[in-house]
Amino acid sequence: LILLHPLPSLFAKENLNRMSEQQLNLYDRLINEPSNDWDIYYWATEAKPTPAEFENDVMAMLREFAKNKKREQRLRQPDLEYLFEPSC
Repeated sequence: LILLHPLPSLFAKENLNRMSEQQLNLYDRLINEPSNDWDIYYWATEAKPTPAEFENDVMAMLREFAKNKKREQRLRQPDLEYLFEPSC
């Protein structure tokens, strides 16, 4: 799946390494089931209500991440090297 909006990928880069197996499964379902990744963006930014089947702790984490409290610049997808870095 190639996501058009960088939010889910940036969220993944920051959070995947500390998610539980259940959370990883929820995240996988979230990024693979909706037919439009912009829906994920709208749900995360609360522009549209999240469907009940995706309302869970991962969506709550994504909503919190979307608030961008650190005011980071998030204009592009992250490089994928983080997926291949050894865990500490």
